[in-house]
Amino acid sequence: MNEKRSCFERLKGFTRSRLSLFAVCVLYVGCAGTPKPVLYPNNHLKQVGQVAADRDIAECRQLASSSGVVETRDGKVAGQAAGGAAIGGASAGAWGLVRGNDAGERALAGAAAGAAAGTVRGAMNSGQTSPVYRNFVQKCLRDRGYEVIGWQ
Repeated sequence: MNEKRSCFERLKGFTRSRLSLFAVCVLYVGCAGTPKPVLYPNNHLKQVGQVAADRDIAECRQLASSSGVVETRDGKVAGQAAGGAAIGGASAGAWGLVRGNDAGERALAGAAAGAAAGTVRGAMNSGQTSPVYRNFVQKCLRDRGYEVIGWQ
């Protein structure tokens, strides 16, 4: 029987293991944690010690948060998913037109694939520290005598 399967029927073909793997990946990305500043061992750090430096880092992070600066890029996942759906739908639909196949069905399948890719990309980027937050914390630490050489 060589009848055409609808996009919905094809999407139902995903196995539980694939969906479970996807869920584990998203959870892993979401739970990875945010990086913290790495300090250069200058004279000030040597003088005050790591315990005081860790306290100053925590205070600078708290000051940034209480000033309304958002630490991570959360909230951009939906935008990434929508962008991925638009790109996937448009490109797959165009391919369907070129090939003379069902452009609508291809566009729907492309939108689903694009939305999935956009969601994963958004989830991966959502845990990244925002540049404004990093700059705020770095300035606070610099004002206290520290030299931030990176984040990890």
